[in-house]
Amino acid sequence: MNVYLHSISGIEDAIISMYISKRNWSRELENHVFDVCERALDRRGRLLNPGEGNCTEEDRKQLDDWLSRLTKWGWKHVTLLRFIDMAITVEGLHRAGQDDWDSHAKRFNNRIIRSSTRLSSFSYEMSDWYKDKILPTDMALKLLNMECPEEIEVDGQTYVRAVNGYIRKGLEEQADVRRGLYMLSIPSTFLFKVDLAEWSHVFKERNQNGTANPEVKICCETIADQIEQFIPQFNRELFLKILN
Repeated sequence: MNVYLHSISGIEDAIISMYISKRNWSRELENHVFDVCERALDRRGRLLNPGEGNCTEEDRKQLDDWLSRLTKWGWKHVTLLRFIDMAITVEGLHRAGQDDWDSHAKRFNNRIIRSSTRLSSFSYEMSDWYKDKILPTDMALKLLNMECPEEIEVDGQTYVRAVNGYIRKGLEEQADVRRGLYMLSIPSTFLFKVDLAEWSHVFKERNQNGTANPEVKICCETIADQIEQFIPQFNRELFLKILN
C-alpha cells in the first residue's frame, strides 16, 4: 500500500477568515496574505523554508504566526478549518479496508472515487498486508498440483471456471457476475478529498490507538505523517483536539 498526499489548499482563505470574523479585514491585508502564502508555500501547499523558492525569513515567520493563531482558534471554531482541503490518493488498500474508509464518505462531502470492481477485472491479487497471511483455495490447489475441472454440471446447469470459483456458462464475461467471486483482500486504489476539520474525526476513529483493521490504521497514520510533513502545525495533537 502506498499513500500520496497531493496537496493542501485553502490555507489563505482560512487565515483571511480569522480577520473577517473580528472585522479586522481589509483588501490590503487580504492581498498581503495571498502574497506571503504564494512565496512561503509551494504549489502543492507545502510550507517552505527560508531560501527555498522565493520564501524569505520574514515570509516564513509571518506564515508561522498565522498558522499558530489559526490552530489556536480553529480547534474550537472548526469552520475556520473547513476552508482547508487535502487531496490524497491511497494505492492498494484491501477492499474490506476500502469499505471501512467509505463509511466516512459524508466526512469527505462524498468526494471519494475508488477502483470499481464492475469496470475493472481482478485475478488473485491481494493487498500487501494480506500477502503471506492467506492463501485462496485456487492457489492452494495449484500448489498441491491438484487441477480443478474447467467446467462442472450442477442441477443441469454448466458452470465454467473463473477466479475463486465457477460462473454459470454464458455469464462468465459479465462483470457484475464475475465480481461476485472477488475476495475482500483484493487491492483497491482511491482518491479522496477532505477538509481539516472532518479529517480530525477520521483520524480519531482510524488511528493506531483505535480498533480499526491494521492496514486501515497504517493508512491513517501514514496520511497523518504526510500532512505534518507539509504543515508542521497540522499534527496529531491538533487532530485529536479539534471538536469534531
